[in-house]
Amino acid sequence: MTSFNTVVIGGGAAGLVSAYISAAVKAKVALIERELMGGDCLNTGCVPSKALIKTAKFIHEMKRHKELGVKTVTYDLDLKDIMARVHQTIAKIAPHDSVERYTGLGVDCFQGQANILNSREVEVDGKVLKTKNIILAHGAAPFVPPIKGLDQVPYLTSENLWKIDNLPAKLIVLGGGPIGCELAQAFARLGSKVTQVEMMPSILMREDADVAELVHKHLTEDGVNILTQTKATEVEKGADGNFLICEGDNKQQLKLPFDHILVAVGRKARTAGIAWDKLGISLRPNGTIDVDPYLSANGSNIFAAGDVTGPYQFTHTAAHQAYYAAVNALFRPIKFKANYRVIPWVTYTDPEVAQVGLNEKEAKKQGIRYEVVKYGIDDLDRAITESEDHGFVKVLVDPSSSKGRILGATIVSHNAGELNTEFVAAMQHGFGLNQILGTVHPYPTMSEANKYAAGVWKRGQTKPWIMNLLSKFHSMRR
Repeated sequence: MTSFNTVVIGGGAAGLVSAYISAAVKAKVALIERELMGGDCLNTGCVPSKALIKTAKFIHEMKRHKELGVKTVTYDLDLKDIMARVHQTIAKIAPHDSVERYTGLGVDCFQGQANILNSREVEVDGKVLKTKNIILAHGAAPFVPPIKGLDQVPYLTSENLWKIDNLPAKLIVLGGGPIGCELAQAFARLGSKVTQVEMMPSILMREDADVAELVHKHLTEDGVNILTQTKATEVEKGADGNFLICEGDNKQQLKLPFDHILVAVGRKARTAGIAWDKLGISLRPNGTIDVDPYLSANGSNIFAAGDVTGPYQFTHTAAHQAYYAAVNALFRPIKFKANYRVIPWVTYTDPEVAQVGLNEKEAKKQGIRYEVVKYGIDDLDRAITESEDHGFVKVLVDPSSSKGRILGATIVSHNAGELNTEFVAAMQHGFGLNQILGTVHPYPTMSEANKYAAGVWKRGQTKPWIMNLLSKFHSMRR
């Protein structure tokens, strides 16, 4: 029996950071991973999807050749080669998350299924690890809805999508959230005939209407057939092919043919099959582990971080929680609350959608007063030179703040995820649009959009009587 300060279960983003932080402060820490180090983000999520999106973007650029001043282009597309690049990308990043790296950092790494015996003991591969603390970082898996007949076809999820090597001629994407939108657009750009099915009135339902509408427009232009207010009810498998039966918004029945169907309707925490009550742990109605503000799951020595507890399913949030879980576990009774006030996220469609803080939907829901500042990127010089002059920067500002305190920002544009960091920093460190306006931004760059948005706000703050006074002042000096 080996004794540890902390045993971490799960080698994804939350588990890796928890182990890293623990080892960095010289604690003895064990990390248990049953499958692949790096978890979903490296192996089936963020990394492979962004690699695929890059290739799809490149194909899209070639299709715009005349717009960019090139008369002709030719290319030969084979999904085998594209998927080979996807796996090469995973392999290139994998050493960052490897057993070898973490062993070198001082982490004891174990491969196998963790079995939590009690709040002080974890068994793996026949070994019992005695520990002062446990950090649960099991992650989440794709949720597969109970659609009749779906289990009769080899449906795809984000987990097995990367094993296909033939481009689907007819692809149905179930789900209008970020993952569904990203992959629907990517496969449409690669040449699949894509139909996207969403139950809700709009894709990207958590976003403001102007955001969702712009993304909808661009997906449609790329060839995605988007069916909103449409419910998938059954999969039919027959000699003449596979069909998804749906109920449309006016109750009419639709019969959609497909070669492949990709399920992208959300993710569910990996919490099944464990007797949580024996560990003094409760699950929320959505299956995630209930934790206190300090990320303790049992009020004592068992903590949880990442997708297994939520509320956000982002790699960077998992890492953020993991820091607090590790520190709170090791330095009890000193403890710190995880802070979710400034959590950014990005949807990697083209254009990208990047957000931090409140959008209008959330501000209205919470009854928070706000002022909207909006700058259209069709006016931005760098965007025009890139032929990416579409989208906008929208900032929600505290109307009582003379410095332009930012309540939230949403950017819909080329490279929006990169642009949003300035607003993240502003919210995190307490500076407003006044300071962004006073910051030199290099010309010509996309980042100038943030400064121009601040300029829109500043002009709105200027009182008419001040302008009249200035006019008289300069008139007297002529």
